[in-house]
Amino acid sequence: MSAVRYDEIGVGYNTTRAADPYLTSRLFDLLQAQPGKLYLDIGCGTGNYLTSLSRLGLSFIGIDPSEVMLQQARSKGTDATFLCAKAESIPLPNAHLDGAIAVVTLHHWDDPQAGLSEVCRVLKPGARFVCFSFTPEQSQSYWLNHYFPVTLSRTYFITPHQQDMEQMLLRAGFSSVSTEKYFVHDDLQDHFLMSSKYKPERYLIPEMRNNTSAFTVFADQDEVKAGLKALEADINSGKINEIIQSHENELGDYLFFIAER
Repeated sequence: MSAVRYDEIGVGYNTTRAADPYLTSRLFDLLQAQPGKLYLDIGCGTGNYLTSLSRLGLSFIGIDPSEVMLQQARSKGTDATFLCAKAESIPLPNAHLDGAIAVVTLHHWDDPQAGLSEVCRVLKPGARFVCFSFTPEQSQSYWLNHYFPVTLSRTYFITPHQQDMEQMLLRAGFSSVSTEKYFVHDDLQDHFLMSSKYKPERYLIPEMRNNTSAFTVFADQDEVKAGLKALEADINSGKINEIIQSHENELGDYLFFIAER
């Protein structure tokens, strides 16, 4: 996705997107993070997770292709360094970092394999990369497909299948890869696409939709208009509960990929 599109999403991004405390704690633990060590946040956006993790004693470099996003990140007063850059070309030396994170950003990378290779290159031996993302299988199983099948179908294949992602990480040079499922919590504070799993009325709020790429980058606008009308009717009638229950599964809503250099 172009920097221009990132800039559009960046305006007002923080109105609905915040670092979720649970996700922050899992990123910290899965990184096996140590205070005072230096970490990278790839696609850091407005710096929400970077800022929260910095408060736990970690030092950070954040990269993002959008200056609009980075301006907001810099205003948060951390000691982090921010660089306007993409995952595929990280302007840092080899074996420079003690770990890296990428939070719901992989689907915006131009070349995921090249980006993963770059992440591996800048990490020290034994360092971890924790990528919080989603798979096509998870997206296809989400109940929002009932209302916006075309729009969501455009997001299915912008991220790799789980097995493909694991193989890509190994090809990039990581020595081992593991995963951890994440199921949306009712009190989730970061309102990415599937965050409103149990609060469907949020999808009727333009600000909530506008800060997710599914509704800003991939949307079929005619379908969105009709889908919102149908969704509102089902919320009012109570049918939405049946729709949500019919899509329950054990795939997880998102997935942590944990790769060790």
